[in-house]
Amino acid sequence: MYKQGIYKVLSNQKIAKDVFKMILEGDTQYITAPGQFVNIMLEGRFLRRPISICDCDEGTITIIYKVVGEGTAQMSKMPVGTMLDVLTGLGNGYDISKSTKPLLIGGGVGVPPMYMLAKRLIEAGQKPVVVLGFNTSEEIFYEDEFKALGADVRVTTVDGSYGVKGFVTDAFPDDYDYFYTCGPMPMFKAVNAKTTTSGQFSFEERMGCGFGACMGCSCKTKYGNKRICKDGPVLVKEEIIW
Repeated sequence: MYKQGIYKVLSNQKIAKDVFKMILEGDTQYITAPGQFVNIMLEGRFLRRPISICDCDEGTITIIYKVVGEGTAQMSKMPVGTMLDVLTGLGNGYDISKSTKPLLIGGGVGVPPMYMLAKRLIEAGQKPVVVLGFNTSEEIFYEDEFKALGADVRVTTVDGSYGVKGFVTDAFPDDYDYFYTCGPMPMFKAVNAKTTTSGQFSFEERMGCGFGACMGCSCKTKYGNKRICKDGPVLVKEEIIW
């Protein structure tokens, strides 16, 4: 179930190159699983902006977004106190019951939902290995936050300016029994080819409504068409058509 509400911007800070962290105050009761997202209405924009949830508590939602267009650029300039019309509780989220030795893989702006997921897995008594992939050291964020949770964190950069030189697939552990991932499609294809277990992929897709009415984000799976916003954004490895 999703819910529309008015949320107040408590903070909006730059944390890496073109990357911002925003904390919103408001009702969070409809957020039930890591990997869900919010859809934010912006003044003067026809479509809302879907942003994955990084973390939440009883009264706040933390989102992390990258400035890639006019909408996110507009968000980056919002002062504290701005009131936003937000849909929450969107998407199916990750199912954390599948793993005992989880591997979490986040690439770029696919990193934020891994944080709440890692939190939930650790609360359930599991110790995840978290692999974070970036192009360069300027883009890295949340490494320390993951370490503070107690996760085994590995960072990769394509240019070798920090951590392991290469891609997320170059830092996989030898021992894991399930994986969870979010990031760009080229990374997904590499993860699919490299992994030896089942897992869950959270897809980034352009959306219209965000709750399954417009069919604008429909994609084909082995089990028929699915709407990324409602039936996803998390799909299981075995159902995906590459």
